[in-house]
Amino acid sequence: MKPFRIALVAALALAASARAEDKKPAAPAAKPAAPAAKAPADTDRALYSVGLAVAKSLDVFALQPGELEKVLQGIRDGAAGKPKFQLDEKSQQQVNELARSRMAVTAEREKTKGAGYLDKMAKEKGAIKTASGAVVIPEKQGTGATPTATDKVKVHYEGKLVDGTVFDSSRKRNEPAEFPLNGVIKCWTEALQKMKVGGKAKVVCPAAIAYGEQGRPPVIPGNAVLTFDVELLDIVK
Repeated sequence: MKPFRIALVAALALAASARAEDKKPAAPAAKPAAPAAKAPADTDRALYSVGLAVAKSLDVFALQPGELEKVLQGIRDGAAGKPKFQLDEKSQQQVNELARSRMAVTAEREKTKGAGYLDKMAKEKGAIKTASGAVVIPEKQGTGATPTATDKVKVHYEGKLVDGTVFDSSRKRNEPAEFPLNGVIKCWTEALQKMKVGGKAKVVCPAAIAYGEQGRPPVIPGNAVLTFDVELLDIVK
């Protein structure tokens, strides 16, 4: 796992400072000030999105409500220029250690959930298992050619975690993806060779042939079993 950089947290805290309340008393005015103009709707959305981005970046820590309050206090103190202590090497080490320990707990939980889910999906009607354990459940049989491991394919897909969280989707981007089958995770390399052009299938990937123990934090936790709804559109020549 790459060390979690304290600089990221610091940058996010600075970005969040745009929402902090200014506590300094205003200078006396000779006459009543004109009402402040209301922020445009797109600015409000952008500011809210900053909050969502900060929240997403904190997923790796699996914060409890009380812990989140401490993080928010750090943001407020930093934005006000009154931190209780400065960010230093010791702080970075503490953040890295916390991230590692929380990720390890999450990975172990994913391993337990994933085992039962894989077993369940392998028993679905029509399910096919590849040599490395990927489960392919056909939903629509294609009538075209079947790709080989060295072919480049064009697909629509949506990837989900065991709990149903969507972590990637070409459909949401409204743009099919193209890639060589020998340049992606092993699960895809094997599973798509069980499909024909025009077909649709649910592909369930064990962590060992997806992103392994490390995962892709903060989006994909370690040991995560992944499910992809795949439509094979074409073999790109």
